[in-house]
Amino acid sequence: MKSNFHLALLFLIPFLSFSQTPVSKIVYFDSLWKESTEDNYSYYRIIKDYYSKPDNDLYSIFDYYKSGVLQMEGTSADKDVLKQEGQFAYYYENGNKKTISKFINCRLSGKQFNWYEDGKAKSEIEYLENEEEILSDSKINQYWNAENIQTVIDGNGYYEYLEKEFFESGKVKNGFHEGKWKGGSKKPNYTFVENYENGKLTSGISIDSSNIEHNYKKAHQRPMPKKGMNNFYSYIGRRMRIPYEAQNTVFGKIYLTFVIETDGSIVEIKIIKGLGYGLDEEAIRVLKNYKEWVPGVMRGIPVRVLYTLPITIAKQH
Repeated sequence: MKSNFHLALLFLIPFLSFSQTPVSKIVYFDSLWKESTEDNYSYYRIIKDYYSKPDNDLYSIFDYYKSGVLQMEGTSADKDVLKQEGQFAYYYENGNKKTISKFINCRLSGKQFNWYEDGKAKSEIEYLENEEEILSDSKINQYWNAENIQTVIDGNGYYEYLEKEFFESGKVKNGFHEGKWKGGSKKPNYTFVENYENGKLTSGISIDSSNIEHNYKKAHQRPMPKKGMNNFYSYIGRRMRIPYEAQNTVFGKIYLTFVIETDGSIVEIKIIKGLGYGLDEEAIRVLKNYKEWVPGVMRGIPVRVLYTLPITIAKQH
C-alpha cells in the first residue's frame, strides 16, 4: 500500500509545487477523519492553491483514499476548515460515483443524486432551505432498493435508508415522510418510532441505550448558549486579552474545535490552526470560562456536539 501511495504522488508533485515555494497543501486524516500524520493515515486531502490564493477566495479540495483513489472533490470557502460551497462529488474506492450534492453556506441545497457501490442508481433527494432547522428539509423524489427495485416513484412509495450507523424506513407521500416511521442509530445507540402528517413530525418516541423512553416533537435541537449566540460571541470579544508580545504585530484567525457535552459543559478544546505568541492559550482560557450552554438533543436524547470556532485577531485602530 505504501508503494501505491508514492506512485500516486508522482502525478501530484507538479500540481503541488511547480517551484521551490509550495502552492498547495496536503493534510492527512485517520479512519475517523481526525487530522493525523503521514505515518498513520487512512485519507489525505489536497487543498489547491493554499499558499497562493487570497483568503476570501474559494479553494478546490480533493480528498483521497490511502490507495490514491479520489474520495471527494469540491470547493471550500475556507482553506483551514472545510466550509462546503457549491457542488461536491463523492466516490467509492472502486472509483464509482457515490453522491453528487450542492451546498450553500455549508447546507445541502437542491437535488442530491446517490448510487450504490456497483454503480446502480440509489436515490434522488431534494434539499429545501429552512434556516430555522439544523438540517435542510428534504424530499425523497426517487429511490431504488438494494435489489434495484424502484420503491419510490416521483415522490410516492416506500423508503428504506441504511448506512453504517443509521437506518430508517417508512411511507413517502409527495416526497415527504408520512404516517409511521421506524429507525435507529448505532452511535449514539437508540431506536425510534415517529409519526408524520403532511410531511411534518407530530410525535416521536426514542429508546436510548439504557432502555429509557424519550418523547419529542422535534428531531434535532442544536446546542445553544443560554443567553444566545450573540452573547457568546460578545463574551469572546470582551474577554480575549492580547499578550504584549502579540499586540499590533500578530494578526489573523485562530481556529478551535470544542465539544458541547450532554450536560452543557465545554470540553475537548483543540487548536486546529493557531497564531502563537500566547494567543492560542488565551483563546482556550476564554472559551473554558464560558459555562452557559444548553446541550444538543437528538430525538429527545442529549448528545455531544462538535463545534468549530474562528477567532479573528484584527489590527487595532
